[in-house]
Amino acid sequence: MTTTRTRPVIARTRGELARALAQLRAKGSVALVPTMGALHDGHRALIRTGHTLADAVVVSIFVNPLQFGPQEDLASYPRTLPTDLAACREEGVALIFAPSRDVVYPRLPLVTVSAGPLGAVLEGASRPGHFDGVLTVVAKLFSLVQPDVAVFGEKDAQQLVLVRRMVSDLDLPVHVVGVPIVREPDGLALSSRNSYLSLAERDEARVLSAGLRAGAEQAGGGADAVRRAAGRALDAAHSVQVDYLALVDPASLQEVGPGHEGPALLALAARVGPTRLIDNVTVTLPPAGPATASLRTELAPTTDR
Repeated sequence: MTTTRTRPVIARTRGELARALAQLRAKGSVALVPTMGALHDGHRALIRTGHTLADAVVVSIFVNPLQFGPQEDLASYPRTLPTDLAACREEGVALIFAPSRDVVYPRLPLVTVSAGPLGAVLEGASRPGHFDGVLTVVAKLFSLVQPDVAVFGEKDAQQLVLVRRMVSDLDLPVHVVGVPIVREPDGLALSSRNSYLSLAERDEARVLSAGLRAGAEQAGGGADAVRRAAGRALDAAHSVQVDYLALVDPASLQEVGPGHEGPALLALAARVGPTRLIDNVTVTLPPAGPATASLRTELAPTTDR
């Protein structure tokens, strides 16, 4: 698709959004990139993917209160709207939906989307109700924007699984696309929460991707070898507090056993200082027998920035 460089339309109300979308749909298809702002190169990768999939890209910028727990960082979550708008313009975004809380939730919602069992493991076990809030706002955005395609990052792997399952289970007419993780040259996955890190913490955070890499390099030895290698690497960093390190089936999110073969998701969450970060890598476990695994680490830095 051709990327336009005209100034994006900024919609803050439902009426402004509907009017702008009517003009876009008259010209072709629409891709939605849902974000909470504080845009970085990972978000830019999502936008660029959207341009390849549709005639116009819509970016939503909304810090969704429903997905934050009582003791989480809703109040301090980075809000950088002026620089976000500039980034969207640079990337040829056609429309930015930047609503207030009252626009998205005119009243406290009594009916919400339940993430079910898939939302109760990994991140959901540590952040109860988080994915109910995520799916509720994503469903609302799908209803308001009615995109042909929606683009999400693979760093939030469990979120991507749940959004795809919601679309399938509820027969929502949108195609969901995942985009590989964008990383710093030293391997750290880009995240809006990286801005919380001090210089020393930023240096310590490299152990997260290093641990995943260590596990992925042992994929030929099977599931247990992956877990052991990743765990040893993370244990060596005493200043990093691991919340979970799990090797799971990429569809069911259930822990895989020693006999598992094929793709598996090695996922972790950890605190570096007070900042909680997540990361993951997909490995391919070989059939039982000689170690002949193929491996996809996804840990190499992305060069298309």
